[in-house]
Amino acid sequence: MIGIHFPGRARAEAESVFSPSAYLRITPDGKITIVVARTEMGQGVWTALPMILAEELEVDLNQITIEQAGASTLFGDQGTGGSASVRTTWDPMRKAGAQAREMLISAAAQGWGVPRESCKAESAMVVHSATGRKLSYGSLATKASALPVPDNPPLKTGDYKLVGKSTPRLDTPSKVNGSAVYGIDFHIPGMKYASLARCETAGGKVADFDASAAKQIPGVTFVGKIGDSAVAVVADSTWNALKARRALKITWDEGSNKDLNSAAIFEALHHADESKPVKFFSVGDASNATGKKIEAVYQLPFMAHAPMEPGNCSAHFRGSECEVWAPTQVPQDCRDTIAPQVGLKPEQVKVNVTFLGGGFGRRLEHDYAVEAALVSKAINAPVKVTWTREDDMRCSTYRPVSVHKLSATVGDDGLPTSFRHRIIGPSINGQKGSQPVNGVDSDFPDEAAFHYPIPNVLLESVTTETPVPLGWMRSVYALQMGFATESFIDELAAAAGKDPLEYRLQLLSKSTEVKYFDTSWNTARMRNVLKLAGEKAGWSKPLAAGRYRGIACFGSFSTYAADVVEISMENSAPRVHRVVSVVDCGQVVNPNILEQQIQGAVVYGLANALRAQITIEKGRVVQGNFDAYQPIRMNEAPTVEGYFVPSTEPPTGIGEPPIPPLAPAICNAIYAATKKRIRALPISS
Repeated sequence: MIGIHFPGRARAEAESVFSPSAYLRITPDGKITIVVARTEMGQGVWTALPMILAEELEVDLNQITIEQAGASTLFGDQGTGGSASVRTTWDPMRKAGAQAREMLISAAAQGWGVPRESCKAESAMVVHSATGRKLSYGSLATKASALPVPDNPPLKTGDYKLVGKSTPRLDTPSKVNGSAVYGIDFHIPGMKYASLARCETAGGKVADFDASAAKQIPGVTFVGKIGDSAVAVVADSTWNALKARRALKITWDEGSNKDLNSAAIFEALHHADESKPVKFFSVGDASNATGKKIEAVYQLPFMAHAPMEPGNCSAHFRGSECEVWAPTQVPQDCRDTIAPQVGLKPEQVKVNVTFLGGGFGRRLEHDYAVEAALVSKAINAPVKVTWTREDDMRCSTYRPVSVHKLSATVGDDGLPTSFRHRIIGPSINGQKGSQPVNGVDSDFPDEAAFHYPIPNVLLESVTTETPVPLGWMRSVYALQMGFATESFIDELAAAAGKDPLEYRLQLLSKSTEVKYFDTSWNTARMRNVLKLAGEKAGWSKPLAAGRYRGIACFGSFSTYAADVVEISMENSAPRVHRVVSVVDCGQVVNPNILEQQIQGAVVYGLANALRAQITIEKGRVVQGNFDAYQPIRMNEAPTVEGYFVPSTEPPTGIGEPPIPPLAPAICNAIYAATKKRIRALPISS
C-alpha cells in the first residue's frame, strides 16, 4: 500500500465548503451546519440561535445540523450568562444568515446569466422567478465561496417564517433517547476516574495526609495532593475512587476562618461602617424631600446554585497540549485558566463544550476543569473528575448575603416624594479581583435597576468583605434588589391604603424614560406588563375563600417582568397555587422556549424564596444535599402561566428576569393574608 498526498485536491475540497462566517458551513453535498457558540444548559440556545440564522438564510430547521463550538477566538465572548445569549447574538446570527443568502443568490444569478433581482431564496434553494428554475444551496456552495462577503446585507424587518413561532426544541430528541452527552456522560478509551477531597473551610489547606488505607482499595492507581487544598484519588471507576477517598486520613490547616458562622456574618452586615457609601444612582435630592417617612430593613442569605448535575470534567494532558471536555458556561475562561496551571499556552488547550445538567451561574467558575487538567497531568492519562453532591454544595461559590435599608417620604396622596435604598454586602467581582466601576460592582447596571420615575431617588452601596467564596447565581443582584424594592413599594401602597397594582400603575402613569447607567427603562412598557399580568391573573375579580394574591414587577437584563402569585396559608406557611408571569423581552424568537424559561424561572425562584439558605458554622457550609437544601418538589409546583407583551424591539434577556419579582410577590401575598411583613429570605426562616 502506498499513501500519496495531493495538496492541490485537499485545498480545493476545503475551498469548496461555503463558510462566509464562523457560524455557518454549507458543503457541496448540501449539508448545512450552523455553529452555536453559546452553551446549551437547558435554556434553549441550540434551537433559538439556529432559528435566527435560518430565518435569514431561508432554510427550515429540519434542513440543518447543529454543531457546538468549543473555546474559540472566532465568536467574541462565548460566556453564557446574564440572559445574554439571544440579545447579544441576535444581530450577528441574522447577519451571518443574510450574508450567506445574498452570496448564494448572486452565485445562482451569475450562473444563469440573469438579473440578480429576478432570483430569490427559499427552503435551501435559489429560485429564478421568471422561469421557476431552482438550484440547491449545495450545488452553489463552490461558486458562492469565491464571492466577496457583503458587509451590510439586507435584513428582514418582519414577515418571519421561523422567528416568533413556537417550535419544538432541537435538543429534545437526543435527551429523550439518551444520546445527548452531558459532561458527566463523557468517556474515552483508557480513561481513569478521580475524586478529590477538598478543604471545606474557606481558605483552608492540606496540612498532611495518610494514603496507605486508600491505596489498598482495588483499582486505585494514584493518590496525591492537587494544589494546596485538595487530595486526589484516581482509580478504575468513580465508585472505587470514592471508596478510596473515604479511606484517606487528612489533616487540614483550616486557617483563620475556622470559627466563622452565619450569625457573626449578619451581625457584621447590620453594623457595617456606613460612613462612606457609594452613590450609584440618583435623581433630584432625596435628602431634602418632605413628607411622612416610612422605613424598612430587608436581608437575604447566602444561596447555592444546586444544579442537578454536580461538578465534573474530563481532561487529557498530552505534554505539548491538553484537551478538555467540560460542561462549562465559559469555555474561553476555562482554556485561559487551565493553560498556565499545566504549563501551556492558551492555544495549546482545546476546550470541548458538552451539555450542562443545569448551570445557574455555577459553571461560570472553572475550578472543576482546572482540577481535571491537573490530575491528568499528574497521572499522564485521560481522567474524569466527578464531584459528589456534598462537594457541589459545600465547596462551591454562593450568591452573596446582603442587607437593604430603605426609606421613603410620602405626600398627602400617598405617593413617594423621595426613595432611598442602601445595599450593604460583599461584591462578587470585587472578591474576584475586578475593579469596581464608579465604586460599585460592575454587574449593577444590568441587575440592580430602578424603574419608577420618583422625583427624588438615591441608591447607594456599602461594600463589605467576606471569606465565603462568592459567585454569580441566576439573576444575581436583581434578586436582592427586586425583593427589597418591590416589598417596600408594597409597604408604601398599604400605608397609602391603595391597591398594590393600582399603586404601581399610578407611579408609572407618566410615560417617560428612567435613565439608569446605559439602560433607559420605559415606564409605558412596564405599565403594559403590569396591566397584562393583572388581566391574566384576574386581579379585579374576587378570589375563592382562603386565597390571597400578591404582585411585584422588576426590570433586569433589559427585560420588563411582573409576577402575580396566588397563595393560601397552611399551618402558617404559604402554599403557592398559581403564578402568572408576564414579560416584555422585545422580539420573541420562540414562544415555546420562552414559556419553558418562565416556568423554570418560577420553580427555581420559588425554592429561593421559600427555603433556600446556605448557613456557615465553624467555617463550613452546613447544608450538604437536597434534604437540607430542598428544591421545589413536584407536588409543590404551582400552575405557572407565562405570557409576553408582543414587541418588535430587539430581543432582551429571558432566563433570569421572571425571578426577581417572584419573592416579593409571594411576600406581598402573605401580607394580604396575614397583615404581617416578611423582610428576610427564605420565608421559611
